[in-house]
Amino acid sequence: MNRPRRACGLPGPAAAGRAVLVAALLGAAWPAHAGLFDDEEARKAIVELRTRVAQQDQDNKNRLTELATTKAELLEQLAQLRRTLLEMNSQMEALRADLAKLRGGDEQRAKELADLQRLQKDLAQSVDERLRRFEPVKVSLDGREFSVEPAEKRSFDDAVAIIRTGDFDKAVAALTAFQARYPDSGYRDAARFWLGNAQYGKRDYKEAIATFRAFVTAAPQHPRAAEALLALANSQAELKDPRAARRTLDELIKTYPQSEAAQAGKERLASVK
Repeated sequence: MNRPRRACGLPGPAAAGRAVLVAALLGAAWPAHAGLFDDEEARKAIVELRTRVAQQDQDNKNRLTELATTKAELLEQLAQLRRTLLEMNSQMEALRADLAKLRGGDEQRAKELADLQRLQKDLAQSVDERLRRFEPVKVSLDGREFSVEPAEKRSFDDAVAIIRTGDFDKAVAALTAFQARYPDSGYRDAARFWLGNAQYGKRDYKEAIATFRAFVTAAPQHPRAAEALLALANSQAELKDPRAARRTLDELIKTYPQSEAAQAGKERLASVK
């Protein structure tokens, strides 16, 4: 009995079944493979993110170290700029003197002076930008306004504060040191006045007399000049020199007749014998 023939190129039932099975297996395996691929990419991303975070932390630490180093370098540069500026000031003054003698006959030196002045201006601007925190402090005291260094102001304020504690020995030492350190200070007259008071407080009347007299002589228009004369007379009275005390009181009343110290001087004059 003859079997019917299959059409050329068409698979038989067994081959068709195998094809269906392979297709099913591939379809089942593909999503799993895609999932593994996604997990691997996620792990790589996490590792990369951790690496970047660690690197960023290290960069931040390095940056802080660099900033600390830069600060130290800036301070050193600032000191160097100050020294350079002082040197250039000296050089400029020397050049000015030379130019005055030559009366403009040396064009090269004139050019050097111009270059030096320009460089000085640039340096001054640079220093100003770096020293904004160190600008002088404006002070108003006894009817006057002037500028002082921050350390100078602290030194004077501390010395006067000591007087208020009653430690006159320490106050005398502090004010004497202040005068030696800042001889041209805007506090000069006030420091002398308070030094006289501190000397009076420690019963060093001879020194107090000298200090008050120097104060009145140097600053007769000072708002505290009348007080100084009254304190001077009191010091003379404490030294049992009534004649000198009366002369000083007469000077006080005559020179500063409208002052409160003059009114007190009139009362004091009656008791000085």
